[in-house]
Amino acid sequence: MSLIKSALLPYFQSEGIEAGLDEAGRGCLAGPVVAAAVILPKDFHDKLLTDSKQLNAKQRKQLIDVVKNYAIDYAIAEVDHATIDQINIYKASVMAMHQAVDKLRTPPDHLLVDGNRFISYPFIQHTCIVKGDSKYFSIAAASILAKTFRDEWMQKAAEQYPGYGWERNAGYPTLEHRKAVLSLGPTEIHRKTFRVELKEKD
Repeated sequence: MSLIKSALLPYFQSEGIEAGLDEAGRGCLAGPVVAAAVILPKDFHDKLLTDSKQLNAKQRKQLIDVVKNYAIDYAIAEVDHATIDQINIYKASVMAMHQAVDKLRTPPDHLLVDGNRFISYPFIQHTCIVKGDSKYFSIAAASILAKTFRDEWMQKAAEQYPGYGWERNAGYPTLEHRKAVLSLGPTEIHRKTFRVELKEKD
């Protein structure tokens, strides 16, 4: 296993309890959007931990144990495809993040959110960090928890709905997945408000 040198920062604010937030599955055609919230010790450091998209599945699984063992607290939440269709993917992503914060047993003083916008969580300050999962340990940890949870969710769904390649594409709009939707039709857990076209770039 090759190690990726991490240049991530341990925290944004030196004072108070800080939780990193990230989501997985925002651009998928099927399944839920999943979010995680992670509170790490201020002195936490791991040279492999980085943005989950830069890691392979084996590395992510190894880091799951590291995050869960060292985290002060963590939580995962999901919002299903039906809700995504009802309120849109942005609001559903924020809802999942809020629900993850709700599940934390340790109340954070500050939320460090991956991305460029966020709907404020009541009475907790937040800071949005573009590409935060490649800048801060807590967001990177949240990214790994959310993606691993969602990938496993889609692998189980693939057994119920074979033919869409979810065990490989996790519901993302790969050419394989788009062709399957157009030939087999959408499943019950496909997002009805997401268009499927073969001309999209892979």
